Amino acid sequence: MEEKKPAFKEGFVNIADLSKERIRRVICKLNTEENSTLSAGDNDLGFKVFKISNSNFKLWRSEVKTVEDLGTQLKLIVDPVDEKAAKEDILYELLLKSGILLTSAIQKEKDYYILKNERLAVMLTKIDSDIVQAVIDEGIIKVITIDSLFNNNDQLKTNIALQMKDAGIDFVVV
Repeated sequence: MEEKKPAFKEGFVNIADLSKERIRRVICKLNTEENSTLSAGDNDLGFKVFKISNSNFKLWRSEVKTVEDLGTQLKLIVDPVDEKAAKEDILYELLLKSGILLTSAIQKEKDYYILKNERLAVMLTKIDSDIVQAVIDEGIIKVITIDSLFNNNDQLKTNIALQMKDAGIDFVVV
């Protein structure tokens, strides 16, 4: 934004900052107008802002030249999730990679996320038999989870995968 523009002088560095403020003002106005058909009530008049950033998953590099490089790359297979990544960032990245719209309604349950319209559950913090049963009872058709939740317990992972398969659920572990 040009320095001589009034918006810049008010502290708006770019068009995105200005747009966010305009949206906030419209929401505030709609919430205060009695006759507005979009007044808050049961409607969520908030908004989310997304920025393009690096992946939350460590990337495999195929140009391995030394044994040490290979060892480093093999560690990525064990836990591909970046340890600095926030759970919500991982959630949105997995949704994007799965072709789910960012405008989808996401409901946070105690230990997982559910997208009822897409019949999808995403587990990022915990997985156990109670959660699996709750997801099955919900009528979910796809579950996405991260491998680190199994704590190297292949028996648990296999049992849950079979339980999901028996319930007709597409079970994806990343």
